[in-house]
Amino acid sequence: MSLRSPLGKVRGLGSAKNGTHHWWMQKVTAVALIPLTIWFVSSVVYMTQADYEVVINWMNSPIVAVLMLLFVVTGMYHLKLGLQVIVEDYIHSEGSKVVLQMLITFGCVVVGTAAVFSILRIAL
Repeated sequence: MSLRSPLGKVRGLGSAKNGTHHWWMQKVTAVALIPLTIWFVSSVVYMTQADYEVVINWMNSPIVAVLMLLFVVTGMYHLKLGLQVIVEDYIHSEGSKVVLQMLITFGCVVVGTAAVFSILRIAL
């Protein structure tokens, strides 16, 4: 007989002991991406007729560079979390799960690093 209440037994502790954290991070990144995506899409639409020099000057702004970095990093992390859930839910072979999780992590890190490097190169 346990002295813990039923709620105390399950509060935030899934079978892997981190399911709630993963879920919260997905929700937090999704909420953060709402204004960042609106800003990014409106900026791209605004810059469609701009020439190269105007876009580079726009990217040189510290505020634009920081927002772009936040958009890329948050987007890559959100992508990784979402793909991880898809693999965990729909791939049943343990070996395939491990390989796919490694490929997803590696791919997100490579794409995110390349994007951050590009943004910093233009901004600095």
